[in-house]
Amino acid sequence: MTPMTTEGEKATASAAPAGPARQTAKRAMVGRLSWGLADQAASSVSNFAVGIYVARSLGVTAFGVFSLAWVTYGVVLNVSRGLATDPLVVRFSGVPGASWRGAVGRSTGTALVVGTALGAVCLMAGLGLGGRVGPAFAALGVMMPGLLLQDAWRFSFFAAGTGRKAFVNDVVWGAALVPAMVVAARVGSVAAFVLAWGASATVAAGYGYIQSGIRPLMTEARGWLREQRDLGYRYLVENVSLSGASQLRAYGLGAIVGVSAVGAVRGAELLMGPFLSVLMGLSLVTVPEAARVLRQAPHQLGRFCLLLGGGQAAGALLWGSALLLMPGPLGEMVLGGVWHSSSQLIVQITLSVAGAGLGTGAAAGLRALGAARRSLRCQLFASACYVGGGLGGAAAAGTAGSAWGVAAATISGSAVWWLQLRSALRERHRNPLPEVRTA
Repeated sequence: MTPMTTEGEKATASAAPAGPARQTAKRAMVGRLSWGLADQAASSVSNFAVGIYVARSLGVTAFGVFSLAWVTYGVVLNVSRGLATDPLVVRFSGVPGASWRGAVGRSTGTALVVGTALGAVCLMAGLGLGGRVGPAFAALGVMMPGLLLQDAWRFSFFAAGTGRKAFVNDVVWGAALVPAMVVAARVGSVAAFVLAWGASATVAAGYGYIQSGIRPLMTEARGWLREQRDLGYRYLVENVSLSGASQLRAYGLGAIVGVSAVGAVRGAELLMGPFLSVLMGLSLVTVPEAARVLRQAPHQLGRFCLLLGGGQAAGALLWGSALLLMPGPLGEMVLGGVWHSSSQLIVQITLSVAGAGLGTGAAAGLRALGAARRSLRCQLFASACYVGGGLGGAAAAGTAGSAWGVAAATISGSAVWWLQLRSALRERHRNPLPEVRTA
């Protein structure tokens, strides 16, 4: 039977290692984080290249359609993460190999079930919509299972502490993406680019099976959901509120200002691409590491989270400052016709990413503590602020107003995350004995 912990579980931690053992533990953590950074760099390059290639090939309006498909994928991806892979990294990071393999088979099978079911919904919606948007959503539906399975392998490898495999898998995706994008450019439609992006991810998903030697067990999805329901369903609501808020903001912005405004915002986000991609996939590295810190040196968890969040926020501010100094011709070379409208949003997007980066440090700590109720409250608050600020700002001052509203919402949400982490750490200090159940 596999040990499970209820929300608020506090794993009994051994004393912090001393002397050479402590140095060895630090080197091991640095190695895992380094592979995480390398993996996120590979992911960032792929996402950035896709966005730039599509923006330059299709123009701002068609790029807006592609962006709507992209944010819809983000919603489905977060459904899969909440149900399948977030519980995996919280409960099966650093466990014995046999336990990890069994959990990965069920977790990846769950991701495939989610991809198949929600991909079918996207396909039917796309066929019903028609026009310029419909084919893009139909293509996304076809590619959804492969996209979600590839992401699930990455979570699985980081839970095992083998980030090198996740990095190699993303490199395979990037390599497959190059010829696929060339073919899509010859076709010249949004749907072709979505198919190329998803097909290359499916290649990497197949390679993930070769890397792990584990077959995804779709028939075990129901059992996995039942075992992880105390965390999974809260993480589902939390994740969907995050990506759903982004989708509502995108759809609302398109309705209030126009589809071109969605493309302008996405273009500005692409300029911040390295940091946004790190934030989107942050739990691949930080939640497993925070869980290890909690087990080995629980008194260091708060400091770990602060360094993590503060470092990301500082990096985002530095990158945004460099973007403000970018010459116009260089920006046009990168984004083409999207540059003019996107360059006016750099300050707002930079503040949004810095605020999100700071908050993810606290979010990693709450996930490691298994404090799903606290993290859910934080995310619901942050998502409500995001939608309200983004759409209220759009109604008041167009695209720029929407970006300012999102920046204010993100910074406010970050403050709430840190308040909740402080409360959770104090609660754990007062109640050091873990509550354990088995399933």
